[in-house]
Amino acid sequence: MAKFVTPVIQDNPSGWGPCAVPEQFRDMPYQPFSKGDRLGKVADWTGATYQDKRYTNKYSSQFGGGSQYAYFHEEDETSFQLVDTTRMQKTAYQRNRMRFAQRNLRRDKDRRNMVQFSMQTLPKSAKQKERDRLRLQKKFQKQFGVRQKWDQKSQQKPRDSSVEVRSDWEVKEEMDFPRLMKMRYLEVSEPQDIECCGALEYYDKAFDRITTRNEKLLRSIKRIFHTVTTTDDPVIRKLAKTQGNVFATDAILATLMSCTRSVYSWDIIVQRVGSKLFFDKRDNSDFDLLTVSETANEPPQEEGNSFNSPRNLAMEATYINHNFSQQCLRMGKEKYKFPNPNPFVEDDMDKNEVASVAYRYRRWKLGDDIDLIVRCEHDGVMTGANGEVSFINIKTLNEWDSRYCNGVDWRQKLDSQRGAVIATELKNNSYKLARW
Repeated sequence: MAKFVTPVIQDNPSGWGPCAVPEQFRDMPYQPFSKGDRLGKVADWTGATYQDKRYTNKYSSQFGGGSQYAYFHEEDETSFQLVDTTRMQKTAYQRNRMRFAQRNLRRDKDRRNMVQFSMQTLPKSAKQKERDRLRLQKKFQKQFGVRQKWDQKSQQKPRDSSVEVRSDWEVKEEMDFPRLMKMRYLEVSEPQDIECCGALEYYDKAFDRITTRNEKLLRSIKRIFHTVTTTDDPVIRKLAKTQGNVFATDAILATLMSCTRSVYSWDIIVQRVGSKLFFDKRDNSDFDLLTVSETANEPPQEEGNSFNSPRNLAMEATYINHNFSQQCLRMGKEKYKFPNPNPFVEDDMDKNEVASVAYRYRRWKLGDDIDLIVRCEHDGVMTGANGEVSFINIKTLNEWDSRYCNGVDWRQKLDSQRGAVIATELKNNSYKLARW
């Protein structure tokens, strides 16, 4: 039979509501609120200030402790930082923009003055005096170097030498660039191949058809390149026992022959063993790095770890040349093999990991009892129209920033004005191209 159970009624003499918290609601957090309050914003992206002051507390709670979850915009002084007001150093492109503009204005003014002078009617004696004055002025400038040409600027900053010159060193002979430029060896006999080593892959002629519209990405090819100096070459050590009295590599000889164009510091080591001379490069040096815009009017000047510092640009250019010289070949296919294997490949080394490089040890007799033996390198081989075999070296130039060094944008000019690109690179990289 149904019955009615009377509920427990709590009497609260000092107010209304229960006297104790029920067990199911004992640990539940509670915040007093009012249903008329607006919901506060976590972050006001439309702006923290209001033009009308009436809307300043629009989202604040109007009841009890409800303002705990409302958003107030307060200035946080803990995260306050001073603004760096130091002046940033201008790049070479920005720094010399006014200089080039002033130079062009000065050149136009001189041209107008010359035109105006040529239009004046002078007697014969006055014209002859003016010619004599101009001739003497040019002779004086040429003799004493009063005014430099527009493309012959002085060195902007002192560069570090590749080796420390000690005070106790004795100078045997000093040769300046004008004397070196006049030195020529006109009659050079044909070289004689003494020994040929290594194997070469064939050049892929599909790379001749690449344009800016038909581009091809440069791949990273994991191959080993050996940059062994002269005295560490086992073949040269063997040949030095029986023939030759001067030994070097093609890279060292090319550096010496084009030294009048160089700007950065470098050095080589010459060792005399009995009556024989060995030209070596220094270990762990930057001798094998390919410089970028070394002979430009405004060479790279940035320091430290900047992408455009001279050393980082040289490392990038060397990396590009190594990969490009292998990507242009038909890798994994038929090879042109010389009679002797690569002297720098060890027995336990994978032959596919070694770069396609062959070495020809050539001999020149230069007279005056100079018997020169040089190790020459080749990157690939190419077959001609009649089937003749030609050994080639693959080199490449890379663009780094067309705004500097009076450069041109390759992507815009390489197809239509290829000669302008080559002319600019011949000026900015004359030393590197002379070595090649």
